[in-house]
Amino acid sequence: MPVEMLNDRQIRPTEYRKWRHAEDRFARRDKDRRILEELEASIPKRGLTVPIQLGISARYPTDVYVADGHHRAVALRNLGVDEFPFHWYWIRSSGVRWETEPFPYHVLGL
Repeated sequence: MPVEMLNDRQIRPTEYRKWRHAEDRFARRDKDRRILEELEASIPKRGLTVPIQLGISARYPTDVYVADGHHRAVALRNLGVDEFPFHWYWIRSSGVRWETEPFPYHVLGL
């Protein structure tokens, strides 16, 4: 998945209104800042070893967000990396199911 899709229109953060809010919070808190520093040091050497988890709402299919991996996403954005590994799932009224099908890129407005 292209890192440029981690933006406020296509793949949004779950826990924050905008990516800028996540970045600001991570910069203010020592623990978060240390996590980012470790990721930004390790990613250029080993790549991203834990995929980012993306969720898509079946009710609002254009609602794609980072379910797990906010620190990893911010580190990738800061580093200017081109692509990132991910897993994804649909959120349905019947529950959550990890997908093995190709990601539906059309939901990102591509």
